[in-house]
Amino acid sequence: MIYADYNGSAPVCDEVKNYIISRLENQGPYSNPNAIHALAQKCNGAMEKARRECAKILGAKPGQLIFNSGATEGLSHAFYHLLSDGVQNNRSLIVISGIEHAAVVNLACHYSKHGFEKVVLKTLTNGQIDTAHLKSLMSERGNEIALVCAMAANNETGVIQPYKELQMICANSNVPFVCDTTQYVGKTPFNFSECGADFAFMSGHKIGAMPGTGIMLVKDPTDLKTLIIGGGQERGRRGGTQNYIGNETLAIALSAFNQNIEKLESLRTRRDAFEKRMKDKFPKIVVLGEESPRLASTSFLSLPGVHGQAVQIELESNGIYVTTSSACSDNEPVTSKVLKAMSVSDDVGRGAVRISLGMCSDALWYDQIGDALINAYEKLSKISAY
Repeated sequence: MIYADYNGSAPVCDEVKNYIISRLENQGPYSNPNAIHALAQKCNGAMEKARRECAKILGAKPGQLIFNSGATEGLSHAFYHLLSDGVQNNRSLIVISGIEHAAVVNLACHYSKHGFEKVVLKTLTNGQIDTAHLKSLMSERGNEIALVCAMAANNETGVIQPYKELQMICANSNVPFVCDTTQYVGKTPFNFSECGADFAFMSGHKIGAMPGTGIMLVKDPTDLKTLIIGGGQERGRRGGTQNYIGNETLAIALSAFNQNIEKLESLRTRRDAFEKRMKDKFPKIVVLGEESPRLASTSFLSLPGVHGQAVQIELESNGIYVTTSSACSDNEPVTSKVLKAMSVSDDVGRGAVRISLGMCSDALWYDQIGDALINAYEKLSKISAY
């Protein structure tokens, strides 16, 4: 089996797997980390050590890091903090890009039913958010903008966004910048303090940690409104007994990424060779986002006239698991909203297949995927897809 959907969810990495087995076999400690007895304090100490390690790797202070269930919760928390008081000082605009994850889109739509107006930034054909559009919007309506939310890297194309420039544009107009770093963290180096964003997020399942874990980074957490009200955990910023073992795995997975970071270039080299092989074999193949900086782990390509879902089925019959877009829209046989925002035509968009691996993926996988993909394209090209 070849699993090539790391952008959807990465397998639990070996370091995390070994850590969990060792922890379970050693029988603990297990306790409520918020209690005051010795076992609880051991759990709490391990969790706080994980917080410090995660913060160091992510370029943040431990007090800026809040453990939660993942990026969707973090995004919801940031929007709630910034918008829960309703429209104030005539700041009624929520600005997002046209390539955001469904979690962001649905949040913006939710608050648009409560007095806010959603404004969508344009996307360039290379897959990057149009910073000129944001500059223009700031010039015309900057005093009306409640927040700007944009991703650091796109989950479908792997295109790295000009998030630092977007942040600077926002900072110059004193507008909060919410940066969705879910696909960025664990796939390329990230530093929260250098990023400048007011909020950033990650999900454990994207980097090989335990699913249902995550981190929210907050530039200034002193007045952060509480989304989940509970017993005062996470310094009162996120209620509910912490998933302390899961939080420990976040530190293990991030440390493993940090220690293996040199493997990124090898992965990029193999990815580029794979794409060249495909283009040499099928000159009409389109590599989406190819002109822009991309995550080393991601390849999003299409052979016009060949349906992406048919390719996905062919590959799966060979034990190779890929997707046609993000998990949120993979079951829809249409051009994804991300590709529509990039002005990609339907004959290309409906043929898109996303292949995403990890730093420690088998070096031979791209060769095997390439063999299977060539066979699939040759077979399906004989069939009229549309």
